Amino acid sequence: MKKKFCLAVIFVFSVSVSKLSAQDDGDYKSGIGIRVGGGYYDLISASYKTFITSPGAIELNLGFRSYSIAHSWFNLSASASYQHHFPIGSVEGLKWFIGGGVTAYNTFSSYEDFKGFGLGIFPTGGVDYKFGNIPLNVTADFRPTISIIKPYTYYSSFYAGNAGASVRYTF
Repeated sequence: MKKKFCLAVIFVFSVSVSKLSAQDDGDYKSGIGIRVGGGYYDLISASYKTFITSPGAIELNLGFRSYSIAHSWFNLSASASYQHHFPIGSVEGLKWFIGGGVTAYNTFSSYEDFKGFGLGIFPTGGVDYKFGNIPLNVTADFRPTISIIKPYTYYSSFYAGNAGASVRYTF
């Protein structure tokens, strides 16, 4: 598992480095960092975002969340979303976005009623800001998730509380 994760990180970094391009208007091509969110399936995620067109970006997250309510369990998740960006007024580097995505997650537990595979889809929206003088991007987003496959009965079919914030080093 650790070997596969390391290989995935190296692959994402390699793709990022091969697509480096200088931007004069405060935009960025790619960024890698961390996302902190409030979803069922992830609390902390590695975050990678890359623009595939001028307004369109793909964001990938690999995250986890642990619980210890009545029984301890651990979630591991992977999410992907498409985001279409629009400038906000005359503030250079500030954009809002809308889009959608999918998340797949697995819950690990020694208690049989709290484990299994889950799959969900989500619309997304938020704001994205790229600092002009340093290679840093911050994002705040909202991802209300609709569960298609629920790992166990604790999950509802709709979870509106999935909001997050990301900080990324930009390329």
